[in-house]
Amino acid sequence: MRVLLTGGTGLIGTATLAALLDSGHEVTAIVRSNESAAKVTAHGATAVIGDLSDSTWLATKLREVDGAIHLATDNQGPALDDAVVDAVINGFAGTDKPYVHTGGIWVWGSGADISEDDAQNPPAITAWRAGPEGRILGSDIKATLIAPAVVYGPGGAGIPSLLADGPRDADGALELIGSGDQHWTTVSTGDLAELYVIALERSDGHTTYIGASGENPTVRELGEAIAGPSGAVVAGSDSSARERLGEAFADALLLDQQARGSKARSELGWEPNGRSLVAELTAARG
Repeated sequence: MRVLLTGGTGLIGTATLAALLDSGHEVTAIVRSNESAAKVTAHGATAVIGDLSDSTWLATKLREVDGAIHLATDNQGPALDDAVVDAVINGFAGTDKPYVHTGGIWVWGSGADISEDDAQNPPAITAWRAGPEGRILGSDIKATLIAPAVVYGPGGAGIPSLLADGPRDADGALELIGSGDQHWTTVSTGDLAELYVIALERSDGHTTYIGASGENPTVRELGEAIAGPSGAVVAGSDSSARERLGEAFADALLLDQQARGSKARSELGWEPNGRSLVAELTAARG
């Protein structure tokens, strides 16, 4: 399959690009710079430099491929996703081409066993997602939404690295984000990349899958894995987290979330088997 990929140089995108190529797909990666073009080309993709916010231009590129995965983000709310959704609805109109759009776990708010059918209660940072996601899922496009859990790469790269980089008290104890009692539902980049490829190949569309491994450690457990047996952790406060990370981002990290990704397992045959985040952080400690 000829696949158009956005965000191919990011944490998730790099792994997804590799997974697509390993599965025999031809990948056209839309990038923003010559530097990013060199990166995706080195991995075996065809690079095209362009502006994803130009929906008319993007639609022409979509007409040249057999399917697409959108992973790019610009942290500016709905503008980018709205433009991409416009392009997909235009470029894939009247076809059965599969499209995979990226959402996020935070839109459900706190929950002890989050599933796709649960009512959403998003924090401010992700409240905008309902607009573009509702439009693409409600369209005639064969669209699938993947909502990743907290994503981590080798060694705990990604959001979990914020813990390791956190402040320490006078005794050297690592300060947690909030009390540390909250759970983070997690997924490795390798497992998530596999889910994107499977969804592209197998999903009937018009549905959502939560990309969660079923590993739901508390922030305290993660901090203890970073600190090691000779180290120590200390509870932080919500206010200190907001001061350090910004209110909107901190409020998302303070959510208490657990999920199993059961729907993706049962309907798509997805089997996450990557090393857990606790294990990654422990290994990175050396």
